[in-house]
Amino acid sequence: MDLSLSTHTVDDRTVVEVGGEIDVYTAPKLREQLVELVNDGNFHLVVDMENVDFLDSTGLGVLVGGLKRVRAHEGSLRLVCNQERILKIFRITGLTKVFPIHQSGDEAIAATD
Repeated sequence: MDLSLSTHTVDDRTVVEVGGEIDVYTAPKLREQLVELVNDGNFHLVVDMENVDFLDSTGLGVLVGGLKRVRAHEGSLRLVCNQERILKIFRITGLTKVFPIHQSGDEAIAATD
């Protein structure tokens, strides 16, 4: 399976909608997108993972790298994830303490830093 990415802006947040699998083969595509957004001055990101079917450690690394990148600019990176199998990965790795994880895109966009 491939990875689909699309972005749009809502208020001061840039939403990255991700679909498919984030794994060792597709994660570089997501990394490039996040780097490009930050380089273009987008420091408040919402990564919508509602349509992600699979996430591995490479994908987690890309998300952590994106978080470090936006934090270097006083920014934020929020995740939208409501699938139990993906949420379990964040719980097991302790990343629920690192990332704000929301049930919907609207909730993530409305959240204040």
